Amino acid sequence: MSTIYEKPVLPVADPAVFATVKAAIESSFSSSRAAEFFTSLSRAGLRVRDFESVLGKGLLGANTAGEYKRLGDGDQGQIREFYLASLERVPLELRNKFFKLYAYY
Repeated sequence: MSTIYEKPVLPVADPAVFATVKAAIESSFSSSRAAEFFTSLSRAGLRVRDFESVLGKGLLGANTAGEYKRLGDGDQGQIREFYLASLERVPLELRNKFFKLYAYY
């Protein structure tokens, strides 16, 4: 008998700040801004999966790092997971164009 893993729904402690940070990530990965976002990552010498560095350099927005720090540990974890899931949803042709940002070396 197999069971399907179902991700538990975690309550968000600060919905307003959480929504602000999530919106900044969504904006960066939107189809109209993704290429610009990846170009800024490339110029900064960052890998796309290095969330803390991307956040710290202000590439997700000038105020996003401060807002992120206001969140509790659980909310921060959900934001990191959302960021990583967002970068995996980028269209393949764009991921190929910015291959070095996605590479693990």
